[in-house]
Amino acid sequence: MDADARKIGPGTEGSQGQFPLTQNVTVVEGGTAILTCRVDQNDNTSLQWSNPAQQTLYFDDKKALRDNRIELVRASWHELSISVSDVSLSDEGQYTCSLFTMPVKTSKAYLTVLGVPEKPQISGFSSPVMEGDLMQLTCKTSGSKPAADIRWFKNDKEIKDVKYLKEEDANRKTFTVSSTLDFRVDRSDDGVAVICRVDHESLNATPQVAMQVLEIHYTPSVKIIPSTPFPQEGQPLILTCESKGKPLPEPVLWTKDGGELPDPDRMVVSGRELNILFLNKTDNGTYRCEATNTIGQSSAEYVLIVHDPNALAGQTGPDHALIGGIVAVVVFVTLCSIFLLGRYLARHKGTYLTNEAKGAEDAPDADTAIINAEGSQVNAEEKKEYFI
Repeated sequence: MDADARKIGPGTEGSQGQFPLTQNVTVVEGGTAILTCRVDQNDNTSLQWSNPAQQTLYFDDKKALRDNRIELVRASWHELSISVSDVSLSDEGQYTCSLFTMPVKTSKAYLTVLGVPEKPQISGFSSPVMEGDLMQLTCKTSGSKPAADIRWFKNDKEIKDVKYLKEEDANRKTFTVSSTLDFRVDRSDDGVAVICRVDHESLNATPQVAMQVLEIHYTPSVKIIPSTPFPQEGQPLILTCESKGKPLPEPVLWTKDGGELPDPDRMVVSGRELNILFLNKTDNGTYRCEATNTIGQSSAEYVLIVHDPNALAGQTGPDHALIGGIVAVVVFVTLCSIFLLGRYLARHKGTYLTNEAKGAEDAPDADTAIINAEGSQVNAEEKKEYFI
């Protein structure tokens, strides 16, 4: 029970100046309401409770209205408390506590009755639903007061984009509320639980829920999985056709290069598996797995290349020795080239300096030295030495 304190009238000394004190009360439909009226000081003056129709319920400790739901809780000169059990919406209204002084003093207490929403129902689902169809689900609950709130969840995630409608019931006290959820389904929605949740203050933080598990039909998806990544001649091979769809596709159809399997004795189909007992080069080709259900058809292909076991043995990994030899040769050639280039540049630089110095030594003056140097350059080809 949720009570809202309400105090009416000033408190003064003596019953002549004393006002009764009451509280507003909120109770859930079907629950029990306690109505309490208190007087701090009272000189043997009577207290009385009356209902919204001004019918007297209790006068001091004397019951005035024949209603088995109304009982006395406590009666004294300072307090008069009564209980109303199995409260209905018709009990809602303003109750009056009267203190019979001259003149009579009164205090009002408003009894609010919460209407409990009925368990929600989800409509609009017709099983099965085809992938890509637009689904419209409606959740409805009646009898709430005030109007209840409806929320939608899918995969535990709240869906915000919904429609909400509130209508007053025939009793003009409670409400019927509904919410509509629209979304386009795909195969990932198959088996998903869509939940409609009703929140209301009368539910004491325990919401009411309705759940709809979706059933979505969709075309198969197909994948071929080989038993080994490198099929070798002479060894067996198993190709598994993994097909998913709803309804489940069964059985699957195997073909090779667009036709029937060429060697039924070696190529055995067992359920979704194609077993090739021992491989040879003639098995090379494109194998196709086809799955069909009532919604549609799908297929997958696998290109088989049968490898020579001896060739595969030599190709299991990179030849590190060969790579190392190539790197060594490249380094050696590079070093030799650098060495020869250095010798060449050094040799030519020495020849030039020698000729220039010789022309300067033999000349008696500067002009003759220049002429001798030019002559030396003309005959340079005759004076070069080769040590290579």
